[in-house]
Amino acid sequence: MRIVPLITALLVTGVMYLAVFERDALLAFARGDGVAEASETDDAATLGSTSSRAARASDEAKIGVVVLHSVAQTIDSAVVLRGQTEAARQVEVRSEVAAVVISEPLRKGSFVERGDILCRLDPGSREARLAEARARLSEAKSRVPESEAKLQEAIARLSEATIIWNAAVKLVKGGYTSETRLKSTEATVAAAQASIKSAESGLEATKSGIEAAIATVAAAQKDMDRLVITAPFKGLLESDAAELGSLMQPGSLCATVIQLDPIKLVGYVPESDVDRVKVGALAGAELASGARVQGRVTYLSRSADMTTRTFEVEITVPNPELAIRDGQTAAILVAADGARAHRLNQSALTLNNDGKIGVRIVGDGNIVAFMPIELVRDDIDGIWVSGLPDTVDVIVVGQDFVTAGVEVRPTFREISE
Repeated sequence: MRIVPLITALLVTGVMYLAVFERDALLAFARGDGVAEASETDDAATLGSTSSRAARASDEAKIGVVVLHSVAQTIDSAVVLRGQTEAARQVEVRSEVAAVVISEPLRKGSFVERGDILCRLDPGSREARLAEARARLSEAKSRVPESEAKLQEAIARLSEATIIWNAAVKLVKGGYTSETRLKSTEATVAAAQASIKSAESGLEATKSGIEAAIATVAAAQKDMDRLVITAPFKGLLESDAAELGSLMQPGSLCATVIQLDPIKLVGYVPESDVDRVKVGALAGAELASGARVQGRVTYLSRSADMTTRTFEVEITVPNPELAIRDGQTAAILVAADGARAHRLNQSALTLNNDGKIGVRIVGDGNIVAFMPIELVRDDIDGIWVSGLPDTVDVIVVGQDFVTAGVEVRPTFREISE
């Protein structure tokens, strides 16, 4: 079998196949279009591959960071203080006189009303001195009518002497009496005037004696009143009253009385927060026992403590059941004006080159910027900060590896992640 005819037959069959079934492609090949298209496709593929590789290389060169899209919230920016409870009033009631106690003592913890007797002292000779002072006052008052009568008598004598003198003057002018008679009547008038002055002086002395006697009686009565020592206000005895038979000297302690309703919460606010605390603001506290109380700010010091540079704050709290004791530790929250703040993790905070605390954010074009912040407060879920826009993209991972002005490759995450 010859091989040449077989090859020729295969070639003829292929040509016929191309002419019938691949006619369009064959004509395009004859015009040269196929080569051009193939060339352009190869060039485009080569260019696209190069551009893609360059873009991937540029993107890989950027630092990848994790960004949190944070939205500001309105929070109650309460001022947090540490303090303690304190009695509204506490007084050490002391004796003003020297005397022996003659009353049974009240025991500490006893409830007393205003005016209740705490200590009664022995009057001794004070009652006799009071009676003597009253007798002298009565005697001084009894002298008043006598002194007034003497004054009236002196006035009558002066009137009579004046009439006689006027008559003597007329008689002298008419030549019916002598000058000697006139001089005598003048002396009588002068003596009457002197009697009036003496009577007036005696009446004034009597009145002065009455006033002195009144003062003596008042002093003796006051001395007697000091023998009964009473409670100055409603409250509790913090100490036993003075024991029966004990000798009290001026200044000796009779009893200590405290008032627990209302009670005060006393804390100290730092100077950075003092402007946020207002008198009349609502405040609450949790005591060491777990009890919670509520009241209002009634006092804010205008002068700082020289050692701690803090300002004293007093909060008045009702305590009708006397359940709150003096000296209990309290965590105090004073309500302040609400503020817009973002809640972030503490790890998101960083420092700039000037040492200011803040956060790094991602702005337009994925460019990093630094923004300073102010700490509002912290809780178990993070910290609340202010000083940022209402919506901001905060870098929470990788912020310490970038600086302001650098373009980054951000990966966003939700707040709950």
